[in-house]
Amino acid sequence: MAYEVLARKWRPQQFSDVVGQEHVTRTLVNAIEQERVAHAYMFVGSRGTGKTTTARILAKALTCEKGPSPIPCDTCDACREVMAGNSLDVIEIDGASNNNVDQVRDLRDNARYAPTRGQYKIYIIDEVHMLSTAAFNALLKTLEEPPAHIKFIFATTDVHKVLPTILSRCQRFDLRRISIQDIAGRLRKGCEEEGIKITEDALIAIARGAEGGLRDAESALDQLISFRGKDITEEDVLAVFGLVSRERLEQVSTAILTNNVAGIMSLIAQMDQAGKDLQRIVMELLDLYRNLLVVSYGDDAASALELPESQLASLQAQVKQTDAGRILRVIDGLVETDGRMRYALSKRTLLETGLIRCARAAETVTLNELMAEIATLKKKGYSLTETAPLQVEEEMQPTKKPESKPDEPILEAKPAESKPVEEVPDVPAEPVVEVPIERSHNQITVDVQALITDWPHITDAAAKADSLSKSYLHDTVPIALENNILVIGYDPEFASEVERFKEHRLQIALSRSIEKKIGQKFQLQFRPLVGENPQVLPTDHPIEEPMPIALSAELDQVEYEHPVVKEVVEIFNGRITDIRT
Repeated sequence: MAYEVLARKWRPQQFSDVVGQEHVTRTLVNAIEQERVAHAYMFVGSRGTGKTTTARILAKALTCEKGPSPIPCDTCDACREVMAGNSLDVIEIDGASNNNVDQVRDLRDNARYAPTRGQYKIYIIDEVHMLSTAAFNALLKTLEEPPAHIKFIFATTDVHKVLPTILSRCQRFDLRRISIQDIAGRLRKGCEEEGIKITEDALIAIARGAEGGLRDAESALDQLISFRGKDITEEDVLAVFGLVSRERLEQVSTAILTNNVAGIMSLIAQMDQAGKDLQRIVMELLDLYRNLLVVSYGDDAASALELPESQLASLQAQVKQTDAGRILRVIDGLVETDGRMRYALSKRTLLETGLIRCARAAETVTLNELMAEIATLKKKGYSLTETAPLQVEEEMQPTKKPESKPDEPILEAKPAESKPVEEVPDVPAEPVVEVPIERSHNQITVDVQALITDWPHITDAAAKADSLSKSYLHDTVPIALENNILVIGYDPEFASEVERFKEHRLQIALSRSIEKKIGQKFQLQFRPLVGENPQVLPTDHPIEEPMPIALSAELDQVEYEHPVVKEVVEIFNGRITDIRT
């Protein structure tokens, strides 16, 4: 007798034997019991999930001589013929090879004839999405109004290719991917019946490699029996199918979370030399970090993983080294690496660089994490704002006065009393405006003459951010300065062009250019020049409070006013150089 592979030998013969599809089998059983069997069914699912098997059990249940019954007897002639595949009333058609309109027309014509034995004639069309559009259209009328003795059962892995007019005439059932625990349980039961000794880790490894398909798992087990006989371990599974052990994946994960670059490089080299699929390693790591993320949210969330106790304990121990935020950053890096590796010439190099990026992302400390650590230190009694006392030698040394650079304008401190601004001598190219301004206490002012002299260089630097702004920036001139408010005058003729310059990004470019040249940050206000001299600002015209120059109001608050940022800058004696969103 010819050898029968396990996938066929262990094929379910009853609805109760179907693994992982209780939502489908229960509905079909109830329909048979209540005599509410539809004329057409559509089974949708990935490979190996039981579409064809469920269709055959349904056909056997409807054609059984003791039925229709939800539990076919498997002993009558009708059941045996269906099981053997030679029943005249159950016709199985491969949609991939019988997809033209003529073959469907023959099916439609033969459907008129009554069944030879039972109550029903059943057509099972596998991979129905392979039918041509003309073939689908030829089937429409018969599918909508079939004879009373006709039942259609369709199966497909790609339901999107099936015409909506076909789907609307069927009851659709979506078969799920079978869980790792269900696959392992079915294999364990089969191995006990066959006298095969296999470890639990080996069963989990096979189920993990099957990716939700029971038939794939059974075929893999069949191959392993040919390789090792009836004594199978996890190492055998990993060697035959090129999978990576959970231990090795956890080692890679630990190296990422601890920013161990040398460990990452060494582990990748070992897996590459062992012939492991590098693309699959990324997918396995994604699955691992997904499980870590779930475990990080507590025992209630971890219970939904349906993992063995040993693996769950390992995940719980590893999650203590990290937190959800770091895990999410690593997942983002792995997703990006996976997308790049699909088209990479050197997958190993890209995998190495991708995992190193993940390690750096895992070490990144966010502001929230930093403040949480500061709060923890405060609770322990640490005073974070106190600085260490200076050394005596440093206190005895005289303070050196910083030397001013020749090309930078000199900042002069003004007295607290109020007095008008002294008139600045005229410059032939760009005359200076005399504006009476009230000085506030502790104000540092800038020589307006120096600012006017450097203005062409300032505008040239700012225009690099937007080349279109260069033309009308040259027609502007600083005319007044008060309380860090710099008033910039422009010819009213170019008012429409200057309005565009009030956009945030352009103002930021000019503000930064001024700060770089002068050494002080100003807020900007644009004002049209009036009078015979276009650079003269009327002295009775008050300086209005300008809009703050920032990327947005929220960013301006974070940069200058947010207490958290102020505290961090004070603790670390730092300064803000850039804000990124």
